[in-house]
Amino acid sequence: MPRPVTLFTGQWADLPLVALAEKAQDWGFDGLELECWGDHFEVERALAEPNYCRRKRALLERHGLGCWALGAHLVGQAVCDPIDARHRAILPPEVWGDGDPAGVRARAAERMKDTARAAARFGVTQVNGFTGSPVWHWLYSFPPNDFDEVEKGYQRFAEAWGPILDVFDTEGVRFGLEVHPTEIAYDFVTTRKALDTIGRRPAFGINLDPSHLAHQFLDPAQFALEFADRIYHVHVKDVKRRLNGRRSILASHLGFGEEERGWDFVSPGHGDVDFESLFRALNRIGYTGPLSIEWEDSGMDREYGARDALAFVRRTDFPPSAVAFDAAMQRA
Repeated sequence: MPRPVTLFTGQWADLPLVALAEKAQDWGFDGLELECWGDHFEVERALAEPNYCRRKRALLERHGLGCWALGAHLVGQAVCDPIDARHRAILPPEVWGDGDPAGVRARAAERMKDTARAAARFGVTQVNGFTGSPVWHWLYSFPPNDFDEVEKGYQRFAEAWGPILDVFDTEGVRFGLEVHPTEIAYDFVTTRKALDTIGRRPAFGINLDPSHLAHQFLDPAQFALEFADRIYHVHVKDVKRRLNGRRSILASHLGFGEEERGWDFVSPGHGDVDFESLFRALNRIGYTGPLSIEWEDSGMDREYGARDALAFVRRTDFPPSAVAFDAAMQRA
């Protein structure tokens, strides 16, 4: 059976879900990965209103759409981050509160627990998102890092996320960290470290987004093979490196889409991610879950891009072989 192709709704949160569902049906998607933002999936209403999840599921079903995962990226980011004014723009007002950093982190952690409860009520066993990081701002070691403090940062991550994962365990839901710059894990080394620090709990795995690896010159297929037992969900997103001796891999504090950036996100199939190798790796590790298109491309109309990305995934993904290719040549 082919892997379902879904659309991550985070970049479409300006549209009411009913409008986006109609478009996704028309485009031919199998389902939506609902971001907990806008009216796409409202955690507090899911817990407070007895019929909320039933109505939400019925809306999707009327448009022939499934849902295999929720996205909780924005609130998850605040669990471990040093909080500043940027977080106010991405957090619900009740999570931001008065903006006191300790209070924001505590409220974000409680909302993540509620997200697991709401997911279970909705009938979904996968929540994807970010963790934030107490140590990302120490990426470049000058002034020289105190690496004991880095270790303490990982412990703070484990202390913050341990109680959240307890609720995920209770609800039978898994969390998939989107390995990503600014998170506690952003490459091979830090992913190993984060998994070890959290005790390799089954509730904590990976939402594999190849675009966040490829611009670091890392191989997403090799990442899938190394962390095979933790690949809980997969995003389909692409990135184009535009390094020419004048542009920086560090992106130069330029916004997405600006000409002098050294890399930019682009619609799937238009960048540097080797999706055939990635899909072969996913076949090898037995991943049969959704391929969720997270569409980002500053230079392309997003509705054109959604259709184009879906067509690309349909023609590029393929099932594994059920037999050895040379089996018919061998004598019984």
